[in-house]
Amino acid sequence: MNTWSETVCGMTWGWTGVRGTWTGEAADRSMEEMAKLGVNWVAIALAALQEHPQSTAIPFREEPTVTDAEVRLAIRKAKSLGLKVCLKPVVNCANGTWRAHIGFFDNDIPGEPTWREWFASYGEFIKHYAAIAEEEGCEMFCIGCEMVQTDKREAEWRRLISEVRPIYGGLITYNCDKYQEGYVAWWDAVDIISSSGYYPIGEWEEQLDRIEGVVKKWNKPFFFMEAGCPSREGSPSRPNDWSLPGGPSEEAQKRYYEDMFAANAKRDWMRGFMLWDWPAKLYDASEAAANDDYCMYGKQAADVVRDHYTNLLKK
Repeated sequence: MNTWSETVCGMTWGWTGVRGTWTGEAADRSMEEMAKLGVNWVAIALAALQEHPQSTAIPFREEPTVTDAEVRLAIRKAKSLGLKVCLKPVVNCANGTWRAHIGFFDNDIPGEPTWREWFASYGEFIKHYAAIAEEEGCEMFCIGCEMVQTDKREAEWRRLISEVRPIYGGLITYNCDKYQEGYVAWWDAVDIISSSGYYPIGEWEEQLDRIEGVVKKWNKPFFFMEAGCPSREGSPSRPNDWSLPGGPSEEAQKRYYEDMFAANAKRDWMRGFMLWDWPAKLYDASEAAANDDYCMYGKQAADVVRDHYTNLLKK
């Protein structure tokens, strides 16, 4: 049932979770600066690497993935700042292929890697971090992110969620990719629907109309587990493209956030955002104008975020 009514004024922190970067003075300062934007939730996000899209091994205990101790310390730091935490373990491909392309033959073929083998490895990975999320008191756990080719494997996802439930007692969500909200057939198995909201400026009303249909169909709470825009010329029209050529532009990022927040504020079913993103090691504030990445630290968009979040939480 759609009974969860919290407002998520969130940020994604620490991506990609490189070993050695989540502890120490720089990491602590990063999270403290993030909290100053009126944030009440944080998605602590880490990546493990499988070799390529058809690999079935996920060596998450190895470098470059952060250690369990680092994960625990990051969660505790967030909680010391009064933040609620969603732990978000993600699998990436070491060869640079986007995780959405991880996939195998629909039916097992002798001598070829299989969905069964991959989900066994992925399940071990996810359940490991689900246990940490439970032990550290995380309020939410994200079981997957933008795994587009896996979305159709309904039986495997339902089985994994049923195996996570006895380990982790908090809220479970899955972060589907942009435009994929209506293609996941197992939303009833999670507590909250979330997606990556990298929608072009000027298209928010159209996309929110579409997503509203999904929310009503499943009667589940919804928020954007990812949403944001690089501070770069042209990025408001292609906010998902981190490699788009263009000069730094604080104004472009600011306009995007203003448009996104204004459109979403009209929807009473919208629970909020975990904005993308806030690194564990910040650039110097004096370098903000030259920085063209997603982080809004020291940029005009930071004021937009702070004002929007502060006003939301006052309500």
